[in-house]
Amino acid sequence: MELEEIKRSETNLDKDSYFVKDESVMTSSLDVLTAISSSKRVVLMAKGNLIPNAVAVANIVTENMLKGNSKIENIKLDSVISEEDGQMISNIEIVLIKN
Repeated sequence: MELEEIKRSETNLDKDSYFVKDESVMTSSLDVLTAISSSKRVVLMAKGNLIPNAVAVANIVTENMLKGNSKIENIKLDSVISEEDGQMISNIEIVLIKN
């Protein structure tokens, strides 16, 4: 039973997740706006040098596109050490919800 709950939560995360790519933040913002309009919740995910882009996308969506109708519910910032080269890689998850 416990394994089923974990699988369901991972499935929901995958469905609502948006991985920030190395592209224009306005393009990403429009993609997130489309996703949040249909599901009411989006988890922005980024690693390393793309973290500032994820923060910019979250701010554009919540402060400009959906001002007053959305908010940042949670931010999770973490780092992991790569097994290949021992470098520390930061990652971020920003949960946006639409009211």
